[in-house]
Amino acid sequence: MNIKKHIPNFITLLNLFCGCLAVIFAVKNQLEIAAFFVFLGIFFDFFDGFAARMLKVQSELGLQLDSLADMVTSGVVPGIIMYQLFNKSLDIHEKVNDGHSWSDSWHWFQNEVHFLPLFGLLIVLASAYRLAKFNIDENQTSSFIGLPTPANTLLIISFPLILMYQGSEIVDAIILNKWFLIGMTLVSCYVLNAKIPLFALKFKDWSFKNNAVKYIFIALCLLLLVFLQFLAIPIIILLYVLISLVKNN
Repeated sequence: MNIKKHIPNFITLLNLFCGCLAVIFAVKNQLEIAAFFVFLGIFFDFFDGFAARMLKVQSELGLQLDSLADMVTSGVVPGIIMYQLFNKSLDIHEKVNDGHSWSDSWHWFQNEVHFLPLFGLLIVLASAYRLAKFNIDENQTSSFIGLPTPANTLLIISFPLILMYQGSEIVDAIILNKWFLIGMTLVSCYVLNAKIPLFALKFKDWSFKNNAVKYIFIALCLLLLVFLQFLAIPIIILLYVLISLVKNN
């Protein structure tokens, strides 16, 4: 039995396990804990491919398993997080307006369900479509077309973390504005499936000459994270897209 070929798949399953835990805590609206497991899952998602390339055991099974794991960690979780952000926005608006809601709702088994928060689940659908396309697209072996689901998830998960650790009246008002959340949901769905060529953080060797853009991007990310903390994440995603566009033109 060749144990070596199973190592990347085991790492992928760790990603899936973290995604399942993140779903549980996201549904409970414990978004800080959900974010922790998302970060851990994305860490495993990066290293399963790295391990497969290093051990030279890439396989079709590994590719399919990776996308299935990503569908949970980087597909379902960000949709639930956006759903919870919409709910938080709705709660604040109802308090300001003495309980009068701006969101239509219906009752389901004695539970009031609002329509607008369900809009955030479009991210789940867009992520599924993006991952399905990725699995059959032979042009995305060394780069990406459209924003990868883990990057999109980092963008979405940054909003509740900013609210928790770097919130202010202005920041809170922006992030919890229904139009901002609607806009971010639509932007998220678009960039996941847009025909935008983006570089991948995959290293065939460690030379600076062949990986200059990647090393510069990583250095900028570290600097931004040190100085801006969670506020750096949306900037990093934007920087990733801009650098990719410049690099491919």
